Amino acid sequence: MSEADWIAIRLTAELAAASTVLLLIVGTPLAWWLARSRSALKPLWSALVAMPLVLPPTVLGFYLLLLMGPQGPVGQLTQALGWGRLPFTFGGLVVASVMYSLPFVVQPLQQAFEAIPERTLEAAATLRAGVWDRFFSVALPLARPGLVTASVLGFAHTVGEFGVVLMIGGNIPGATRVLSVAIYDHVEASEFADAHRLAAFMVVFALVVLVTLYRVNRPLRHAPGEGAAP
Repeated sequence: MSEADWIAIRLTAELAAASTVLLLIVGTPLAWWLARSRSALKPLWSALVAMPLVLPPTVLGFYLLLLMGPQGPVGQLTQALGWGRLPFTFGGLVVASVMYSLPFVVQPLQQAFEAIPERTLEAAATLRAGVWDRFFSVALPLARPGLVTASVLGFAHTVGEFGVVLMIGGNIPGATRVLSVAIYDHVEASEFADAHRLAAFMVVFALVVLVTLYRVNRPLRHAPGEGAAP
């Protein structure tokens, strides 16, 4: 592979890592609220989180471009703070990736939190565990499989993004040219051997991700008689 392709792979890994960290920071409290809340606004927030699952990536990218552009509210705020414009920068890619991959992190975490029995949290409360103590000492450890699934899915989905990153980041070598865009460039230039190498790398990566998820979520099998009453 060429040096440009290795740079695209490195940039993709950096983007996926940064996006996954932010997704967990934003998605964990949001998933907890969605799992425990009885608010009338919960269906609306659930629908908003799931929107990237049904919207074409170009639609989401278009509206993010308007929001982060020089005339958009986010763009005006970042310029007022001295951060410049986010479109066609690595920072813009991170923001777009977080928005696009949010349901892949929030939904597994929400399901994991919903599976925690209410009596377990109530028992911790009777032992004078505060709200934050119950969350960090009880809820998060019990939701570990969901946390692992959310992390892996968030990272993998960011690696495979194309439409959103192309709309927001364009195709700037060394700055916003990620792996999916590099494959598109090779195909467009009829460089099928180079495209095949990068595409094969993505296929192997996807297979490893799926095998990892299945192994993590595989139910434990007890030996005959194990766990039975004496």
